[in-house]
Amino acid sequence: MTASDELRLLPWSGPEGKPCYLSTDDRGGYMSRLADNIEAVQLGTAAELLDQAPETLADEDADAEDLRRLAQELTRVLRDVLRVATSRGHLLEVSEPQRP
Repeated sequence: MTASDELRLLPWSGPEGKPCYLSTDDRGGYMSRLADNIEAVQLGTAAELLDQAPETLADEDADAEDLRRLAQELTRVLRDVLRVATSRGHLLEVSEPQRP
């Protein structure tokens, strides 16, 4: 098992929105691959939404509900992307050799 400072933040939340972590030495294991795949989907979804957002914002006929829905979706994907960035940043820190 990994040391407690090497836990991987997973791309989903547990009960009550609490973060979930994975403790394993096997980065190619089932749970690690599942987390990698979900992160890839989350990043892809964020990229698609970011591509579509300017169209909604430029639409002069967009009503408050359209803009509210866009803001909610952007908030959701931003939260996902931030979680992925935090997790991957931590993984990079852990995998880098310690400097003397």
